Amino acid sequence: MSDLNFSQIVGSHDILLVTLDTLRFDVAQQEYENGRLPHLSPYLGASGWERRHSPGSFTFAAHQAFFAGFLPTPCEPEHHRSSRLFAARFEGSETTTSTTWVYEQANLVSALGARGYHTICIGGVGFFNLKNELSRVLPGLFSEAHWEPEFGVTDPESTRNQVEHALKCLNAVSREQNVFLFLNVSALHQPNNIFSDPRQPDDAASQAAALRYAEGHVGRLIQAMGERKPVFVILCSDHGTAYGEDGYRGHRLAHPVVWDVPYRHFVVEPI
Repeated sequence: MSDLNFSQIVGSHDILLVTLDTLRFDVAQQEYENGRLPHLSPYLGASGWERRHSPGSFTFAAHQAFFAGFLPTPCEPEHHRSSRLFAARFEGSETTTSTTWVYEQANLVSALGARGYHTICIGGVGFFNLKNELSRVLPGLFSEAHWEPEFGVTDPESTRNQVEHALKCLNAVSREQNVFLFLNVSALHQPNNIFSDPRQPDDAASQAAALRYAEGHVGRLIQAMGERKPVFVILCSDHGTAYGEDGYRGHRLAHPVVWDVPYRHFVVEPI
């Protein structure tokens, strides 16, 4: 879909952005190749996830960039200069082309709101928990923003709880109303050992277990939105995390396991 004109999406489709917070590309692709993502694989194509570079090494920075129009960048040389889906008007931008949807507002959420979209944020990790001024910055862009403790990183049913709440929000909106729904999936973030063995430290295997848990619920949300009306879906991670590679643990650091993230976008049409 490299030649996709996003201007033709806006106004005719709902839009769903799901960030699988902290998911590494290698973990995501291995689970795809091993056939352990039955609900998401139909949307990922024959090769699975696309490896891209995140614009930020931690949640707040990456999402600020996403909402400003800077989604994860194609990794291949020169492809990082390819056309962006959407962008704020900015003089001299080399990745704003004839297929880019260009808006005057500073961020995608406000731009879609100005075009009549109802915007909904379902928070996950701490930068979306609405508990302080910093954690209200990103949710504050939306028409409505939701976070509960059971959406957070310590709840073993966080994704199910998030998706159930998202579906309630969608059901409260008329089908004639266009919707931009953003979901930040917290399950992949530490502590993800709650999905494998809580006695052991987080590692790539425990993150893979978290992904296997979360993907069914995310797939259910995609399906439900596709039944509502045509929906354009962006499914990606915001950054990865290190589990001891070269002595590093965590993120907010410059290492390939942090910068390399899984990405796909696609359209789902009502059957």
